[in-house]
Amino acid sequence: MIRGTLFYLVGASGSGKDSLLEGCRRQLPAQLRCCVAHRYITRAADVGGENHIHLSEAEFHLREELGLFAMNWYSHGYHYAIGNEIDTWLDSGVNVLVNGSREYLPHAMAMYDELVPVLVDVNPDKLRQRLIKRGRETAEEIECRLARHAEMVAHMPGCTLHVSNDGKLEEGVAALLDVVRQNSLQSVDVSMDVV
Repeated sequence: MIRGTLFYLVGASGSGKDSLLEGCRRQLPAQLRCCVAHRYITRAADVGGENHIHLSEAEFHLREELGLFAMNWYSHGYHYAIGNEIDTWLDSGVNVLVNGSREYLPHAMAMYDELVPVLVDVNPDKLRQRLIKRGRETAEEIECRLARHAEMVAHMPGCTLHVSNDGKLEEGVAALLDVVRQNSLQSVDVSMDVV
């Protein structure tokens, strides 16, 4: 069995990563052999719009000490992690989609040879409008966020695959599923005799 491919989704806040992943969850075809990993976050379950698993800080640190996370990082006042269940999935030839951190990407690439970074692209003006509509930040904070994102993307290692999320959500979901379809290692039928 060939190990699965780890698709590591990155993009600016407001680019729609959570919406794309939720759309994929609803329509993953069985032949893609793909699962979307939940993130474990110390942010409350009803904050942020992401379908994540809420952990208290105490439980997060306990799980970290017990080695139950494949990846974990700290950002914007919260702890984030991807559970080590993804290693079992990958070993089983399952492709995995994760919502990753741009800052953590170099560490993740060093850990997983089969990692494929995927950048969610959104036109800066459209991204600005989404952030304004969300209403969480001042205009100055939004401009700082946009500038920081542009700087990080310019220096981001290995992000050659892009998914546009400028249009309808269904189009972005279809584009992401196409990336998975075209860049997955094919599973080998281990029951076949080699002559």
